[in-house]
Amino acid sequence: MVQANPNISEIRPVIRQLDDAAINRIAAGEVVERPASAVKELVENAIDAGSTRIAIDIADGGKTLIRVTDDGCGISADDLPLALSRHATSKIDGSDLLNIHTFGFRGEALPSLGAVGRLNITSRVPGSDAAQIYVSGGKMEAVKPAALRAGTVVELRDLFFATPARLKFMRTDRAEAQAITDTVKRLAMAEPAITFTLRDVSGGGEGRVTFRADRENGDLFDALHARLARVIGREFAENALQIDATREGIRLYGYAALPTYSRGAAVAQYLFVNGRPVRDKMLAGALRAAYFDFLSRDRHPAAALFVDCDPMLVDVNVHPAKSEVRFRDPGVARGLIVSALRHALAEAGHRASSTVANATLGAMRPEPAQPTPARVYQMDRPSPAARQAAFHAQAPGFAELSRDYSGSIVEAAPPVSTTAEEPPMQDLPLGAARGQVHENYIIAQTADGMVIVDQHAAHERLVYEKLKTQMTKNGVAAQALLIPEIVELSEGDCARLMAVADDLSRLGLTLEPFGGGAIAVRETPAILGEVDARAMILDILDELADQGESQTVQARIEAILSRVACHGSVRSGRRMRAEEMNALLREMEATPHSGQCNHGRPTYVELKLSDIERLFGRS
Repeated sequence: MVQANPNISEIRPVIRQLDDAAINRIAAGEVVERPASAVKELVENAIDAGSTRIAIDIADGGKTLIRVTDDGCGISADDLPLALSRHATSKIDGSDLLNIHTFGFRGEALPSLGAVGRLNITSRVPGSDAAQIYVSGGKMEAVKPAALRAGTVVELRDLFFATPARLKFMRTDRAEAQAITDTVKRLAMAEPAITFTLRDVSGGGEGRVTFRADRENGDLFDALHARLARVIGREFAENALQIDATREGIRLYGYAALPTYSRGAAVAQYLFVNGRPVRDKMLAGALRAAYFDFLSRDRHPAAALFVDCDPMLVDVNVHPAKSEVRFRDPGVARGLIVSALRHALAEAGHRASSTVANATLGAMRPEPAQPTPARVYQMDRPSPAARQAAFHAQAPGFAELSRDYSGSIVEAAPPVSTTAEEPPMQDLPLGAARGQVHENYIIAQTADGMVIVDQHAAHERLVYEKLKTQMTKNGVAAQALLIPEIVELSEGDCARLMAVADDLSRLGLTLEPFGGGAIAVRETPAILGEVDARAMILDILDELADQGESQTVQARIEAILSRVACHGSVRSGRRMRAEEMNALLREMEATPHSGQCNHGRPTYVELKLSDIERLFGRS
């Protein structure tokens, strides 16, 4: 039995010209995916209009109402019908689709929204009367006089009423409202000079404000830092590093969090190109590569990064929602992100996230048995001499007894003569060692608190950094295979692999073409020992296809170095002398990335004296 071909029909298909209503509904399917998409288009229009205040009201997750009010330049009464026509825009003249300086430029958003919902636009330009136009399901009414002080009010009701099938794909009101909030927050991060207000008016009335970000003052970084603290959170702002770098006409600026302030998913990664929020695979891959050596695979960095360049160097017209971009030279942009972030992380030195200390303090606070106000005790802090006298009076012989415990410290005798006065060790960032507990944790006193160091994790990181430095200086030793291993691939995969052959060779993996789609593996990194070359090649290809670059070989080499560092570092359970502990602290202060272990966990916790006193009810 011969199966019929479903693509062949006895009726000859006829080409038809679709009417404008159908065209707009099709365009709406590309531009307006959900209520958050409509909010994005309308808020971007408000930003392009030069607004300083933008208010967004939504009801039922944006399904029944989206209202965007701005104080921008407005639309004249004569231009209102044209604004609802397809491919009519004031952003470009059509002569150059690369030199784009605004969010919108296609002229599709308003007619698309009017085709699938009930759209009402009220606007006023300075020196003229306000006017209003209404369109429902693609049917436009005449322009009418209206009352409005300034700016524009765009009201969209009953989204997708003209295409009921789309309503079946909508999520819950809460999920849609959350998506709208995320969209507004991303736009607010890009425009710290604008006040944004998002209000949920479900059920009528004034509703409730779900997000508000007032205009920030100051220079670029001060305003951006304050806006990020408001949008992402103060903890992110406190643990973020300032980024500012330029390469070949591309500038990168923003803030990236310390590795110890990582997340369980890529939910705190915000990327912008020329002020436009994007979700770009290449940029996200560059961010991940910059933190590659500091986080385990199940942890993700947090960052808000802005890439600014000449519009001619990037094409934003590659996605209907303009959420993806294409750089003329993606290698430059990627290299800039990786190098700038790694430089900032190296300059951070031993610094670790303050959230580690906050979590520690939270774990130490006892749960109140009953909701009674805590008593605050006013106490004078005794002098060091008085404390010492009290210790001898209360516990005679304690110093002698303590010699049998790992917590004892014998202070080194001071040098007879010094050429220059050095600051007391407790005034240094990680302070002076005062004891060791459980043969694993070093207790150090700083000028304004204390530090608890995981001796094994800290020393492991120090050894790991030394091994990496030696490898970078001396190169990766390669071992030649007695019989080269031939791996059969498709011609496309072979070409993709040979394009990065030079980079792989520097890591000790030497490849040569072997005719057709085959390649010959001549050398492998010696440190890896015996390897399955075919499996490694396939892993590299998978990463190249998914991310555009591969870290497979480097990851395997550094995994070996990490294991070597683990076995070559100070073990848990080893008692350390005072000079050893202080030497470890000084080396941590001088070594980049020593604030986190090889898996991204903190190597030390710092507790401020004021926080410790609050734990004991002191003021």
